[in-house]
Amino acid sequence: MSERILLVDDDPNLLSALQRHLRRRFDLATAQGGEEALTTVQTAMETNEPFAVVLCDMRMPGMDGIEVLKRIKERAPETVRMMLTGNADQQTATAAINEGHIFRFYTKPCPADSLAEGLNAGLEQYRLITAERDLLEKTLAGSVKVLTEVVSLNDPVAYVQACRLREWVRRLTEEFNMPRRWQLEIAAMLIPIEQVAIPPELIARKNNGEILTEEETEIFERAPETGRNLIANIPRLSAVAKIVYLQDRGYDGSGFPSDGPVGDEIPMDARLLKILKDLALAAGDRSLSSAVFAALDKRKEVYDPKLLAKVTSCLKVMADVPPSVIEVPVSRLRAGQTVLSDIRLANGRLILAANTQLSTIQIERLRNLRQIFTFRDPVKVRA
Repeated sequence: MSERILLVDDDPNLLSALQRHLRRRFDLATAQGGEEALTTVQTAMETNEPFAVVLCDMRMPGMDGIEVLKRIKERAPETVRMMLTGNADQQTATAAINEGHIFRFYTKPCPADSLAEGLNAGLEQYRLITAERDLLEKTLAGSVKVLTEVVSLNDPVAYVQACRLREWVRRLTEEFNMPRRWQLEIAAMLIPIEQVAIPPELIARKNNGEILTEEETEIFERAPETGRNLIANIPRLSAVAKIVYLQDRGYDGSGFPSDGPVGDEIPMDARLLKILKDLALAAGDRSLSSAVFAALDKRKEVYDPKLLAKVTSCLKVMADVPPSVIEVPVSRLRAGQTVLSDIRLANGRLILAANTQLSTIQIERLRNLRQIFTFRDPVKVRA
């Protein structure tokens, strides 16, 4: 995929001149004015061909360059933003840096060679940003996946919930054309890690619906603090640690921690995770249903109203649609399949919870256990 550059100006003659001087060195596109620029950037994001660099004029009718670059940052946060202006006063430069988050600032007239040098620097900056993203999303996310699969041995139910949350996050991201929320995905997958300090016997009692004492309930309520403290030791995951810590904080100020932020002061990803987590808890091992959304609506004061409406409109299409089911013995399970019933030993011990999408590691574990124990057969699998 080529690294494209978008030139934005309300003067068609200037755009033509820039193209003549730069088209042999760069893959260029143009937009005449702010509105056309935003539409062009949005289309590029939807077709998975984002612009590497946007060079935007400052003085344009309707929407100035600072506002254009600010909105481009919201839609395409990895795109490097640069400004070209004929009015280089200090106030303009300060606003461009603070609000538009620009990488370079050039004044008209600007020599073609200087501008080309700046664009090359912008492309290099884009490569650094995307390389870091790949490192975080692929290498780190892969490591997190392995870690959570190991943690799932302690609490299979929490692992299923984490996988479910991650898939819902991805669905929301695609549905609303949001930037990839890798930090939220990792936070969702790391939720089970907060259970490592809780005795397995206590987790089993909770999963079986047994009544817990006040002290035992408090152990679970404070689990996000354990998760935060563990994740905080991983480089570059401080934002993820904060999301995990605030996963149960209500929009109205309720929930853990009691002295936490309120309303929009709560990070957006934590507000979204709160909604998705409560949806998963209300659904249990069943599919989403209208009753699940109704349960959240009865407590709507604890959720961000705008996010709750978006989540409902996106995920409600999944409600009341029963999955196609087949039954197979444990010996015929394969990686990638989703089991729709619990996988248990003959003595009733839970090995994997319903709605688990089986991984290679889990299939290997089942194979080893079959050498020693007898399983309850068959199990239900999504067709």
